[in-house]
Amino acid sequence: MVAVTTQVRAARAKWRYRGRVRPPFAEAPAAGRESVWDYPRPPRIEADARHIRVMHGEQTLADSRAALRVLETASPPTFYIPPGDVDLALLHASPRSTICEWKGVGQEFDLVAGRHGPGQSAVAWAYFDIFPEFAAIRGFFAFYPAKARCLVDGALAQPQPGGYYGGWVTEELVGPFKGETGTEDW
Repeated sequence: MVAVTTQVRAARAKWRYRGRVRPPFAEAPAAGRESVWDYPRPPRIEADARHIRVMHGEQTLADSRAALRVLETASPPTFYIPPGDVDLALLHASPRSTICEWKGVGQEFDLVAGRHGPGQSAVAWAYFDIFPEFAAIRGFFAFYPAKARCLVDGALAQPQPGGYYGGWVTEELVGPFKGETGTEDW
């Protein structure tokens, strides 16, 4: 587990919106839809039994009905898939990592070279060095919808705007979403 440092506390404190009150610029959700502005900060983890499938070309990278969704203010959910539901033979750990002030240090994973062509870096990530509050997703894999076809009950998820984030934009969500132009101060 990773320790919560003064720098991490400062990064966590900078957020203005925390899911308690929907800001006036946020869309109001119709029945059966969710506003990403109603999600909490710190994020919440919830089980999701829908059929989650991640594809690259004709190959299945992951197939699960036991995913966990991480819900965080302003962001579309990210789906975390148990390692037993991921074809680990198609992925290899890269030397790159990322850090999230809520979850910890994320290890990036690339597609195995030669099987999918060049330029397929950072298709997924997983947290192994994790803050205690997010131990439930330790070792689970998340995939970038911009780099793979990510499906929720057969419906294609769109990538979260901004190029960096890994949220899955699905039909039931309303925004605006973190990563869109003008969202830098949220």
